[in-house]
Amino acid sequence: MRRVLWIVMIAALLIAAAVAGGYAASKSYQFTGTVKAADGGMLTVEKTAKETWQFEVPKDIKGGTPKVGDKVTVYYKMVATEIEAKPAGTATPAKKK
Repeated sequence: MRRVLWIVMIAALLIAAAVAGGYAASKSYQFTGTVKAADGGMLTVEKTAKETWQFEVPKDIKGGTPKVGDKVTVYYKMVATEIEAKPAGTATPAKKK
């Protein structure tokens, strides 16, 4: 009986870890500002004069496409599309005088 209880507890912990790991991978962020441009599937949103972001907007986006001048909150996820890795460089030894 105890063995079955341990197996059930371990299974529950594994399931909880998998769910928590999936939640972390789908973290959502938001950016609020005024729409400065909306054309060709791109949306330019300005938060301040120094902070302007561009977003790629799919045609089937929830909420539709806003117009220039609208105040919007864009919800987005960070997704890598490509990773280019270069090996760490080796330090050159200092020359002795």
